[in-house]
Amino acid sequence: MRIHLASVFVDDQSKALHFYTEVLGFVKKHDVPLGGEDRWLTVVSPEDPEGTELLLEPSDHRAVGPYKRALVEDGIPATSFAVDDVPAEFRRLRELGVHFTQEPREMGPVTTAVLDDTCGNLIQLVHSK
Repeated sequence: MRIHLASVFVDDQSKALHFYTEVLGFVKKHDVPLGGEDRWLTVVSPEDPEGTELLLEPSDHRAVGPYKRALVEDGIPATSFAVDDVPAEFRRLRELGVHFTQEPREMGPVTTAVLDDTCGNLIQLVHSK
């Protein structure tokens, strides 16, 4: 068994697609209209295009708003992305205007940073020593 798909609820799929591809560097995998404005919209790592997909899921369901607000208020990331070097990625993204709620921090064997994805979520970047 392996993870095929994970999702993150986004306030605006077009804005999320821009942020996750043009800023973070993922690539679009699927973009299928579902009627109305919603799409089955996934991105993948360019390093593993057949790997786990991230679904940029519309946050229209009534439970999503309170859930997302509570996570952000408590500083809890919605998901975590592995990078080779958190401080280097922090500098790269900061130069692109990305807002971080936590600068790089060493915590034992891992280094983390937390960013705002502009679509209602906090995202953690992590690397292990």
